[in-house]
Amino acid sequence: MKDTLILAIESSCDETAASVVKNGRTILSNVISSQIELHKLYGGVVPEIASRKHIEKVNQVVEEALKNADVTLDDLDAIGVTYGPGLVGALLVGVAEAKAIAYAKKLPLVGVHHIEGHVSANYIEHPDLEPPFLCLIVSGGHTHLVIVKDYGEFEILGRTRDDAAGEAFDKVARAIGLGYPGGPKIDKLSKEGNPEAIVFPRAKIGTCPYDFSFSGVKSAVLNYINQAQMKGEEVNRADLAASFQKAVVDVLVEHTMLAAKDYKMDKIAIAGGVASNGTLRAAMEKACVENGYKFYRPSPIFCTDNAAMIGAAAYYEYMKGTRHGWDLNAVPNLKLGER
Repeated sequence: MKDTLILAIESSCDETAASVVKNGRTILSNVISSQIELHKLYGGVVPEIASRKHIEKVNQVVEEALKNADVTLDDLDAIGVTYGPGLVGALLVGVAEAKAIAYAKKLPLVGVHHIEGHVSANYIEHPDLEPPFLCLIVSGGHTHLVIVKDYGEFEILGRTRDDAAGEAFDKVARAIGLGYPGGPKIDKLSKEGNPEAIVFPRAKIGTCPYDFSFSGVKSAVLNYINQAQMKGEEVNRADLAASFQKAVVDVLVEHTMLAAKDYKMDKIAIAGGVASNGTLRAAMEKACVENGYKFYRPSPIFCTDNAAMIGAAAYYEYMKGTRHGWDLNAVPNLKLGER
């Protein structure tokens, strides 16, 4: 059977990325141009700057991905691209690039949902993983608990009612003076702290046991800092980071285990930028071992935004017959399961 080669492009936020993926699971190249140093100056991603940087970099990363994979545009079977959700200006750069290549080379165009890409990152390093399985998706903009019923088919069990987990990490990191990006910095600092030092609230939503809410724990951290400042007390930042992180991780793991039990799922995966958090990975693995579940997680490089995961998702969409026309547009608020 002939191999299927897909060039994938990802530009939904502040990474310009391109990858060549073979048969959905073999990565021939994975090129990522990150803008983190640029946005650090502003304490977060500035959409206009991100868009301009994508325009500068997108041709370079595509050329490098083809070169590293030792293929040309003539060897490709399709072009995959993230078309949402994300920053509209950033998404448009990738979509325009993908359309231009697909049009010039008369190749099929496959638009990919960014979150579907994150879930598909698990297929890259786990050849045995096939749906159905339960997946916890945790990133800067999303916190979802879903059953992956089939490739590209999801049943959403729970989602955040307010802040995403990654967003809470970023806001707390800013409040304690760690800067951007918050998640990795809190994870690092928390290793020096005591996670039991401060008890922060864990939100439960009565009617929806799998839903999440992180604005309460974020507010509790900010109130704790303000009260300490008013009393002139020193805040132990490591203890604060460790205690906050434990509050978030406890809820993520607890809800995932509850859903696994209720829906009789024995394969659990995590995905998204926050899935690279060491404390979350360790806690989830421990819970899965205790309950006899098989645990899957992508390497940290495939947790954060990259094009390899988009190529994996694009392959399964391509095989199902998904094709997009030249009217494919960026959809910044694209919901999971929408087409």
